[in-house]
Amino acid sequence: MEQEQFFVTIDEEYITLTQLLKALAIIQTGGQVKPYLQNNEVWVDGELEQRRGRKLYPGMHVQFANVEGDFIIEAESEATTVTDNDET
Repeated sequence: MEQEQFFVTIDEEYITLTQLLKALAIIQTGGQVKPYLQNNEVWVDGELEQRRGRKLYPGMHVQFANVEGDFIIEAESEATTVTDNDET
């Protein structure tokens, strides 16, 4: 079964795994990342990742063992925008 995809838009060259975990409210503080990674599996582009400082660039896919979905990093310039096409 294919996971639902979620896009995480960044306005910098990259985001760290710690920043992503905080942005998704999986952890509340940077001090929680080490125990989180010790107790939960995180995959980046299909490979198990335990480095809290791992740089995540646009196009990379991140999955969490305890969170449903495929989180895809995208650059702000690539972000999908929804426009109102109502011509009234």
